[in-house]
Amino acid sequence: MPKSNAADSRAPGKVGARPRVVTTKTVMTMKNTGEKIAMLTAYDYLVAKILDQVGIDIILVGDSLANVVQGHETTLPVTVDDMIYHAKAVKRAVKNALIVVDMPFMSYQTSVDDAVRNCGRVMKEVGVGAVKLEGGAYIADIVKHLVKIGIPVMGHLGLTPQSINKFGTYEVRAQDKTEADELLVDAKVLAEAGVFSIVLEKIPSELAQEVTESIKVPTIGIGAGPHCDGQVLVVYDMLGMTEEFKPRFVRRYAELASSMREAFRKYMHDVKGEQFPTDKESY
Repeated sequence: MPKSNAADSRAPGKVGARPRVVTTKTVMTMKNTGEKIAMLTAYDYLVAKILDQVGIDIILVGDSLANVVQGHETTLPVTVDDMIYHAKAVKRAVKNALIVVDMPFMSYQTSVDDAVRNCGRVMKEVGVGAVKLEGGAYIADIVKHLVKIGIPVMGHLGLTPQSINKFGTYEVRAQDKTEADELLVDAKVLAEAGVFSIVLEKIPSELAQEVTESIKVPTIGIGAGPHCDGQVLVVYDMLGMTEEFKPRFVRRYAELASSMREAFRKYMHDVKGEQFPTDKESY
């Protein structure tokens, strides 16, 4: 008899172990078993393929592609068509990880009908596992309806980049009691509405711990401390490619921008010095 996704798990952090197929149910089970959830972003086939090969749990096709791929200052300009294009590339590479797609600004906030239409397009045209929506109690009815018709939803609270014009800053959110209490209520409302997990971005660690302990669905932190059920980073940030962006919550696991510049310089030197290609590199 084949094992279920919950049982067919690799030991956390075990190099070379066979990756499991991750679903929304797997993610919720991980909270109950105490296994931390590892999530990273991807926007293209090659990066997604490598992430999937190492056994990353969740791949987020983030609207951060507006910043790191398209060069915009905010995430607001990205469109549903943009997200579908990049999600299709990611989907072609992934066999095991759960793929979640960010829904862009104004693609779901306007009405339940718009949310169903746009989220439905992503699910149907790409075939991913879930969508992610930013916002609290005010989107609860939208979340309920999406979940009811079979579209899994990941929530997102705290610093919500799509609301940058409202906040006016990327500073830590919910530092005062009023906003912290509101965020805790929002998390509980979203959990009751049916989200399978909630991203907590740039909030105090103690608040993230309180939220995590107060709801039954997993929390995934980014700049929210160590007490969340999982963590997420933008892949270009943790690889050291976004050199100007240096928030305290990003750990650099590589310095690829520096390595790439050196490789490009060597290539340019070899071409101009007629050292590339050699006879062995020619037909």
